[in-house]
Amino acid sequence: MTLSAPLAPLRRHLTQTRPHPPSGSASSGRDPFFDNAKFLLVVLVVIGHNWAALVRDMETVKAAYAVVYLFHMPAFILLCGLFSRGFTGSAEQIRTLIARVLVPYLVFTVAYKACYALVSGASFTLTPTEPTYLLWFLIALFLWRLTVPVWQAVRFPVAVSVALSLAAGLTGMGYDLALPRVLMFLPWFVLGLQLRPEHFLRIRTRAMRRWAPCVLLGTVAVAYVLAPHINANWLYMRANHAELHTGSLAYVAMRLALFGVSAALIVAFFALVPGRRTAFTALGAATMFPFLVHGLLVQAGKAYGVYELLARLGATAAVLLALLSVAVTLVLSSAPVRRVLRPVVEPRFPRSLTPTTRAAGDS
Repeated sequence: MTLSAPLAPLRRHLTQTRPHPPSGSASSGRDPFFDNAKFLLVVLVVIGHNWAALVRDMETVKAAYAVVYLFHMPAFILLCGLFSRGFTGSAEQIRTLIARVLVPYLVFTVAYKACYALVSGASFTLTPTEPTYLLWFLIALFLWRLTVPVWQAVRFPVAVSVALSLAAGLTGMGYDLALPRVLMFLPWFVLGLQLRPEHFLRIRTRAMRRWAPCVLLGTVAVAYVLAPHINANWLYMRANHAELHTGSLAYVAMRLALFGVSAALIVAFFALVPGRRTAFTALGAATMFPFLVHGLLVQAGKAYGVYELLARLGATAAVLLALLSVAVTLVLSSAPVRRVLRPVVEPRFPRSLTPTTRAAGDS
């Protein structure tokens, strides 16, 4: 969720290109709407990971889980694209990208592997080119942002990215650098690059807010009916058509349908996001902290049987886990936690590795 400190130069670009400051904006120039959206999305990420152990036995949870996974990552990736519009590949931006995305990826790869070895008793192995658990998002973000100049140089970038996304599912590529997910989720990033902050004003109308709950609840109802037949691997965007046991044409048709449903859910979600400052607005600037750290807690909980115990409570377990997820997100976004973890979550690029600028006339 590198939508906080790593993108300060890009935020300035967005602020400068915004025709009018949104109502309720903070004096710093940040738009509360986007911070609210980021916080709510990271809460959904934490809830989704906590619900994962329950979906096999509870159709209600499986339906809600499927709806969350249909839009929460696409929406986050779309915002990443929006906040990457100012990326030109300058030296400063590359250094920021390395420090705030690649370095945390490497640090937390070690942390997740060590956590797994500790709680499971397995041997510690490290393969940085194979992303562990949720860390695929960081390596994907790193690669997506590097391609920004490409998408700004080609015609019909969204259509081209959709074609690449569909083609990725028709191949048998491995999971090195999370390439299946990099390509399959790519259209949402490219779409974000084509948007402007003012585009979101068009869906934040009274009529849209009235219909948005119907869209979300209606999709949950349909998902509940289809729950016995839902294969979550369609939503993770890492399995190809052969792994999903479907033909090429059926695969393409299903993916296009999923694009459409996800788009409708994303619009509904953004229509309901508050545009004013709220009690959690400031936490939207720190989404990287709960995103990276909560997975360690989830992995430990799985290893020690916490979810198996909670599953005995039935649907109550889903409610408890949702409330716990909100609490965990709040704690991991808090100032004391950020202060402790900032050196590994938001490190600075070492000055010793920054090339010195030669004075004019030096040979």
